[in-house]
Amino acid sequence: MTGEILCVGTELLLGDILNTNAAFLARQLAELGIGVYHQTVVGDNAGRLGGAVALALSRSDLLVMTGGLGPTYDDITKETAAAALGKKLVWNQQAYDRMAAYFARTGRVMSENNRKQAYVPEGAVVFQNENGTAPGMAMQAKGKLVILLPGPPNEMEPMFQDQVRPYLQGRTGQTFYSRTVHLFGIGESAAEQQLRDWMEAGTNPTIAPYAKTGEVLLRVTAAATDEEQAKKLLAPAVQKIQGRLGDYIYGVDVVSLQNAVVRAFRQQGLTLSTAESCTGGGVARRITEISGASAVLRAGICTYTNEMKRKLLGVRAATLSQYGAVSAQTALEMARGARTQTGADVGVSTTGVAGPEPSEGKPVGLVYVAVSSPWGEWVKELHLARGSGAERDRIRHLAENHALYAALQAAKRKEEESTQGEKEEDAQNV
Repeated sequence: MTGEILCVGTELLLGDILNTNAAFLARQLAELGIGVYHQTVVGDNAGRLGGAVALALSRSDLLVMTGGLGPTYDDITKETAAAALGKKLVWNQQAYDRMAAYFARTGRVMSENNRKQAYVPEGAVVFQNENGTAPGMAMQAKGKLVILLPGPPNEMEPMFQDQVRPYLQGRTGQTFYSRTVHLFGIGESAAEQQLRDWMEAGTNPTIAPYAKTGEVLLRVTAAATDEEQAKKLLAPAVQKIQGRLGDYIYGVDVVSLQNAVVRAFRQQGLTLSTAESCTGGGVARRITEISGASAVLRAGICTYTNEMKRKLLGVRAATLSQYGAVSAQTALEMARGARTQTGADVGVSTTGVAGPEPSEGKPVGLVYVAVSSPWGEWVKELHLARGSGAERDRIRHLAENHALYAALQAAKRKEEESTQGEKEEDAQNV
C-alpha cells in the first residue's frame, strides 16, 4: 500500500504553525509498512484543495489528511474529500452526542455551527475525538482509502494511535513492531556505511537511520502475523547492530540520553553532580526532566565566572591564570570539585566558547567536557562549530549531549569494574 499525507491550513503555508503532523504521520505509516512518497501542504482554498486531493488519489492508495474539520465556513476538508470520492454527507448522531458531551464536560456552550462537524461521508468509519470536537473518519471508494484527522496535534496524535493505527493494521494483515537503537559519537553517513550491506539486502526486518542533533537513531522494524513473532525477528537484528556498532550504542528504546543516564545511575545506585559554564545549567536541567532524577542528581552548579569557579568548585587560581577558563585543566578541576564538594559519585563539567565571539583568544565551538570519579578521570576536547555564524544554541546543546554521554560512560566503567571484581573474586574462590 502506498500512502500520501496532505496537511490543510493556510496557517501552515504562512509558517504561523509548525507542521509537526506530517512528521508524526510519516513515522507512524512507515512503522505500519505503508510507503509514503508524497507530502503536501495546501491552504484553505476549495479549488487548490480539490486539485491536491485529485492528484493524491491518482497516485496513492491511501490519503491521510489533517486539518480543516472545524465548524467554520473555511473548514472544507471533509466536503472536498467526500466530493472526490462521490460521497454525500449524512448526519451522525453519535458524533453529535459525543461533541455535546465534550462541551458540557469543559463547561462551554456549543455554537450552532458546531453541528456541521456531526455530518460525515456516507458509509464512513468514524473515529471519535476524545480531546476536541471534530471526529475523524475513514472512507473508501474506487479502490482508494481516505482518512481525515483533526489538525491540532493533541487531538490528532491520540486519535491516530488509539483508533486509526489499529484500523490500518487490520487492513494490512500484518503486525509491525519496531525497536530504536540510539547511537552517539558517529554520524548518520558513517553508521549507514557500517550497515549498508544489510540495509540494501534486508526486507524484513528493515533498518532506517535518522539523524538528530548530535546523535543518530536506528529504527529497526519487523513485520509478522503477530507481535510476538515480530519481536523474535527483531532480536537477532538488534544483536547484529550491537555487534557492529556497539562502541557507539548508548541504549535501545531509551528515549533520550538523559533518560539513559538516569536509568544507568539508578541501576547502580550512583549519584551525579554537574559543574557547568558554557551550558548554563542545561545538563542538570535535562537530567531533571526525567522521572527518578532525584535519586541521581545531587547538585547542578552553574559557575559562569572565574570567581565562582574558585569559590564553589575549588578551581585553583593558578590553573585559571595559566590555562584559562576554557581549558582541559579547568574542566577537570571543575568536575573534581563538583564531585568532592557535593559528595557525589561522579562529577561532570562543561566549559567552552559558545559564541558568537571568541573568548580568551580561543575559537567559538571549543568545548571541554570532563569527568571525575573514584574509578577514573578524563577530559575530552571538542570542536563543535561549523563556521556558519549563529551557532550558540547548537553548540550548547551538543556540549550538553557530550556531558550526558560522558556521565553514561562513567557509569559503564563502574559497571565493568564491578563485573571484573566479581569475576576475580569468583576465580579466587574456586
